[in-house]
Amino acid sequence: DMIIITEIPYYLNRSSLVTKIADLVRDGDLDEVSDLRDESTETTRIVIELKRGMIARVVINKLYKLTPLESSFGAILLALDKKRPKQMSIKEMLECYIEHRREVTFRRTKFQLDKAESRAHLLEGYLLALASLDEIVKIIRASHNRDEAKKALMERYPFSERQTNAILELRLYQLTGMEKDKIDLEYAELKEKIDYLKDILANEHKLLGIIKDELNEIKAKYPSERRTEITEAEGEFRMEDVIPNQGCIITITSNGFVKRTAVDNYKSQKRGGKGVIGAGQRQEDKIDHLFSAKTHDFVMFIMTNGRVYVQKVYEIPEGSRQSKGRSLVNFIQMEKGEKIAAMICADEFTDKYNIVMCTRKGIVKKTSLHDYRNYRQMGLIGINVDEDDVIITAKLTTGDNEMLIVTHNGMSIRFHENDMRTQGRVTRGVKGIKLKDKDYVQAMEVVDNDACLFVAGANGLGKRTNFSEYRVQTRGGTGIIVMKTDAVVSALSVKEEDELFALTSSAQAVRFPVKDVRIIGRTTQGVRIINLGKKDKVIGISKVIEIDEEEA
Repeated sequence: DMIIITEIPYYLNRSSLVTKIADLVRDGDLDEVSDLRDESTETTRIVIELKRGMIARVVINKLYKLTPLESSFGAILLALDKKRPKQMSIKEMLECYIEHRREVTFRRTKFQLDKAESRAHLLEGYLLALASLDEIVKIIRASHNRDEAKKALMERYPFSERQTNAILELRLYQLTGMEKDKIDLEYAELKEKIDYLKDILANEHKLLGIIKDELNEIKAKYPSERRTEITEAEGEFRMEDVIPNQGCIITITSNGFVKRTAVDNYKSQKRGGKGVIGAGQRQEDKIDHLFSAKTHDFVMFIMTNGRVYVQKVYEIPEGSRQSKGRSLVNFIQMEKGEKIAAMICADEFTDKYNIVMCTRKGIVKKTSLHDYRNYRQMGLIGINVDEDDVIITAKLTTGDNEMLIVTHNGMSIRFHENDMRTQGRVTRGVKGIKLKDKDYVQAMEVVDNDACLFVAGANGLGKRTNFSEYRVQTRGGTGIIVMKTDAVVSALSVKEEDELFALTSSAQAVRFPVKDVRIIGRTTQGVRIINLGKKDKVIGISKVIEIDEEEA
């Protein structure tokens, strides 16, 4: 198979494009290509030969993504509007043009009306004069001069000065019967024209209709082939065509660097291992957040101030375990001072799921996931947060889930999500747990009776406890003990076959099976899950997602 490029974007140098494609082939980013030739003469012809069995559409998508073969051009539509320079959108520019045409057409119609009424006024004088012709001739013959005749006519008949002057200037042939018929016909046509022009001035719809008709006439009179073709896309470009759907770990540091790393980069280890280097951050840049996802999912970045940004997971820059990542402010259009509180992944925005948010002070709120379908680059408001409060986490629920809130000092409360009414995005929420002095919410998890609650402390201890040990209570209470520690760092729902991924403040990481951590009671301390160095502590735990090749 071959791909032949016959047109390239405006201002794109053809040889530069060929060099770029060749570089991609050499670096292995376009390994589907077997040969590349520039056969251009006066016209463009770049031939790309594909290896046997390669899909042309996938290669075309890669070319659009990795080369300037598909380019966007910005246009600054700066124009004088009401004598002032103004930068407009295309819609505003069209609206200004239509308003200009409306004004021109209105003034033209008004001019035509005034001209027609002026002529009709003279014709009315002629008709009145012809009806009393004998007496008018008698008055004129009896007058000594023009001024005397003019004065006498205006005293005898209701003529205006213009009509009187016109009558005195009439020639003899214009007094014939044939000329009178012409005047009658002209006057009737003028009256019809005057009525038509007045109707246009009084009816905005008819005025705009004239503008439309005149534009169609210009289009028909000056036809030319359109240089830019506007068509439906042959098939909307989807990066999913070229990116495999595989599991990855997303990390975000305290200094705002984000990256995704393939799960395969981490080896499975036994509980209590020292771990591998989990990220390339320096000592002063700690990892604040980690998340497991599939590359084709949507990822919702929920900020501590309640704002929500949405991106595709594959749009997060990929890096190795040792790489630093990319600054978050260059990835999403965050406002100044914003920090991420939680990330949620979903394959579509449907009303079958809710987002339950929880703040540091124990305020919870339930909103339909469908409310986030019209996301924008500038973000959406997800919750109104008090000035002295911040969002600490958010979860997806089905509408029939129970929530378990865990505090930093080891307290917890379990309640049904129906205890919260479904609210719009721009609302505050309700109280989820009553906190004691200096305590704050550390985590919130969705209850799964087929799973256990895994709780980890900053001291490197962790444990599994059956959810049944946490009885259902009414939202807003003080709750019960979840772990005997004053520094809970993570709490999440896990199953026997799951693997966990732990990170420390010094960027050490360990991946281990859940089954290595035994199920123990609610008020116990737990077992050692990672050996910590001096001044090191656990900052977070996440589940590892494995994707089968067939599913990908």
